[in-house]
Amino acid sequence: MQEINLKALQGEIKAIAATEGNQRTRLINVVRKVQAAYGQVSDPMIDLISEALSMPRIEVEGVVSFYHFLSKRKLGRMPVFLNSSAVAEMMGLKEVAAAFEKAAGIKFGEVTPDELLSLSWTSCIGMSDQEPAALIGGLPFVRLTPEKVFSIIEGLRSGKSPQELVEKLGVGDGNNAHPLVRSMVNNHLQLSGQVLFSSFTNGAALRKAVSLTPEQVIEEVKRSRLRGRGGAGFPTGMKWDFCRKAQGGEHYVFCNADEGEPGTFTDRVLLTEKPELVFEGMTVAGYAIDAEHGILYLRQEYQYLLAYLEDVLEKRRTAGLLGKNCAGKAGFNFDIRIQMGAGAYICGEESALINSTEGRRGDPRDRPPFPVQSGYLGNPTLVNNVETLAAAARVVENGAEWYIVFGSGQSTGTKLLSVSGDCRRPGVYELPMGLPVRMILAVVGAENPQAVQVGGPSGTFIAEKDFDRKICYDDLSTGGALIVFGADRDIMSIVYNFACFFESESCGWCVPCRVGTRLLKAKLEKINQGNGTLRDLAEMEQWGKIMKSTSRCGLGQTAANPELTTLANFRSIYQHRIKEDEYLTGFDLKTAVAEACEATGRYLQDE
Repeated sequence: MQEINLKALQGEIKAIAATEGNQRTRLINVVRKVQAAYGQVSDPMIDLISEALSMPRIEVEGVVSFYHFLSKRKLGRMPVFLNSSAVAEMMGLKEVAAAFEKAAGIKFGEVTPDELLSLSWTSCIGMSDQEPAALIGGLPFVRLTPEKVFSIIEGLRSGKSPQELVEKLGVGDGNNAHPLVRSMVNNHLQLSGQVLFSSFTNGAALRKAVSLTPEQVIEEVKRSRLRGRGGAGFPTGMKWDFCRKAQGGEHYVFCNADEGEPGTFTDRVLLTEKPELVFEGMTVAGYAIDAEHGILYLRQEYQYLLAYLEDVLEKRRTAGLLGKNCAGKAGFNFDIRIQMGAGAYICGEESALINSTEGRRGDPRDRPPFPVQSGYLGNPTLVNNVETLAAAARVVENGAEWYIVFGSGQSTGTKLLSVSGDCRRPGVYELPMGLPVRMILAVVGAENPQAVQVGGPSGTFIAEKDFDRKICYDDLSTGGALIVFGADRDIMSIVYNFACFFESESCGWCVPCRVGTRLLKAKLEKINQGNGTLRDLAEMEQWGKIMKSTSRCGLGQTAANPELTTLANFRSIYQHRIKEDEYLTGFDLKTAVAEACEATGRYLQDE
C-alpha cells in the first residue's frame, strides 16, 4: 500500500472510530464499519484501528480473526454467504451451491476478478423453515433454487442491488413487508398461542410494573414459575432477584438475540412481529433490577431488521416508554441500544455475549462470578433471551395466576417452537409446555418420521420410541428447535454435519472442546469410509463424556450430543457401517503425502 493511500486510509479509519466515540468497548462496531466500507479488515487497517482506539494491536486482530463476518482477506462488494446447515442439505443445498459456482465462475472461498462477488460458507442463518438460504450483500435470500441463483447473479452483474432483487422476487408476510424491512423472509407463524402472539397493548405491562415496587414485580415473576426460554430453564424471577441484590455499580439488562443454534428461528419472528413486547420486557426488567441501560445483542444475520428495530425504539421514546421518567414514573430512567454481533455461535452464551459487547473476542468467562454479580464492565448484569423477556412482560401485565394456567407443573406458560425439516408445515408454533413430541409432529404434518432433533445439534436426537416424551423442563428441554427427519434420511450424514458445525464454531479456548470436536469429526469420517470398528464407537462415547464434564462452557459440554444421543438411540446405524476388526488405522499414507509428492516430483513406491 502506497504511503499516500495509507495516510488517506488513516483519516478515514479515524473518522469511523470517531463515530463510535473512540471507545474501546465499541471495537466490534468499528471493525464492522471498516469491513463494510472496504470489504476487509487488512493488517494495515488493524494497525490503524489499534492506533485510533489506543489499544493493543493483538486485541484488534484477535477480534477480526474471531468473528465469521470479519475478514482480513478481501471479499466481494456483494459477498455471498451460503448456509451449510443440515436442513439446507436436506432441501437441495448441493445443487444450489453448484449453481452459485457456475454462475459466478468461481469456487467457494474465492473472489471474482472484478471483485464484485465472493462465495463463502456460513453456519445456520436462522432460516431453517425456508431453506436453502443465503446472505447476499447482507440481505437474506430464501427458498433458493439453481434457477433463482442464476437470476440473482445475473441481476447483480447488471448493476441491480440486493434490495432490488428482493423486490423482484417478492417480499414476505407481516412486518417483513414493512418499509424499513422489505425482506423476502416469511414468518411462517403457523400457530399463535394465548401469551406471546395474542393481542398486546403497548405500555400496558410497563405501566402495571411501575404501579408496583420492584420487589413486587420480581415476586410476581417468581410466582409465575417462568423459566429461561433459551434452554437452560433457570427460574427467571430468581435471576432478577439475584441481580437486583448484587453489590456493584450500575446494573444492566441484556436481551440475548443471538440465536445461532441450527434449526432455531423463534427470535427472528418475535423481533419481526412483536418487538414492542420484547422491549417492554426489557424495560420492566430494568425497573425490577434498578437498571438504567438495556442492550439488545442482535446477531449479524438479522441485520436486515436493524433499521426497523431502531425505529420501534424511537417511537417508544416519543411515547414516554423509554428515556427519562419512563411511563411517568419519576426517577425511573431507562433506555435501550442495539449492539450488533459479527457472526459467532458461542456469543449465544451469556458471558461470551458480554465480552463481545465490551469489544472483545466472544470467549466465555470462568464462573463464578456469574454475570448477575459481575457482568458488563464488571457490573451486575441480567441476561435473558428474547422469548423470556417477552413472556415476563405478559406475566407482569396479566399476573402470575393467569400465566400458570398454561403449561404444566414446573413448566408453566407457552413455548415457541421453530419446526423445520421433513414436515408439511414448517414454521413457528406457540404451544403450551408439556405436550408430547408425537402430538406436535401430528400438528406440523410430519409423516412417518424416523427421528427428531430436539433443541438443535446441542440437544437430543430421539427415535420413534421416545416420541411420547414431553417438551418441558422435566423431560425434553429445548430452546425451541425441532428438526424432523423422514424415513429416507441418512442419520449419519446429519450427525456429520452437526460435527462439522461444532468444530467450526468452537472458540478454541479449552482443549476438550477444541480437540474433542476434531477427534469426533475424524471418527465419523473414518466410519463413513468403511474403516470404523467397535473400538471407535467406544472411544467416541468416552471422549464425549470427557467433553461434557471438562469443557469450559455449554458449547463444549454439549458438542458431543449428536454422537452420544445417536449412539444411544440409533446404534444399529453405526453398527452396520463398522467392521469386526479390533483396530483399523483409517490413515492413508499416499493421500496424506500426495500434495508433497506432487510438489517435489518424488513418489512413494508400491511394496
